[in-house]
Amino acid sequence: MLRRLYDWVLHWAETPYGSWALFLLAFAESSFFPIPPDVLLIALAISIPTRSLRYALICSAGSVLGGIGGYAIGYNFMDLLGFHILNFYGLTDKYNTLGALYNQYNAWAVGIAGFTPIPYKVFTISAGAFKINFPIFLLASVVSRSARFFLVGLLIYLFGKSIRVLIDRYFNILAVVFVILLVGGAILIKWLI
Repeated sequence: MLRRLYDWVLHWAETPYGSWALFLLAFAESSFFPIPPDVLLIALAISIPTRSLRYALICSAGSVLGGIGGYAIGYNFMDLLGFHILNFYGLTDKYNTLGALYNQYNAWAVGIAGFTPIPYKVFTISAGAFKINFPIFLLASVVSRSARFFLVGLLIYLFGKSIRVLIDRYFNILAVVFVILLVGGAILIKWLI
């Protein structure tokens, strides 16, 4: 099943909608959607390694704009939407602790969440709810999300075909590791908060 999903995601690179799908997935993931855009970014970049930096830019732009959407949800619609999203991730009871993190670390909290597998949307929504300085939020988001996605894009640009062979050969193991990192990021948030 994972292999079919992987092949389906790779198919987007062969359509004129691959870039749009990547942008929309990155946007949605930064504000409410649970699936990270890394899978599609890697699939698109591997299928056409010469475009990997372009895909990283598209993913970064979608993610930062989605982060702004998450910030807006927290700032304007915390009771209506924000708490429901935090509840989905099991972090509603950690809401005040997230506020303390923002008061103490501000941009660092956003930056760390933006670069690691920690669910970024939780931090974008909370940043808006706690009304952290928007330009600081935006700068931390641009730097951390771009660093994350351009690192992936650059590696694929430099090692394209050989990385594709590696991923094809070890896809199941890599998929399990990716899921472990994603779940581990969520657990880390709960543990630290």
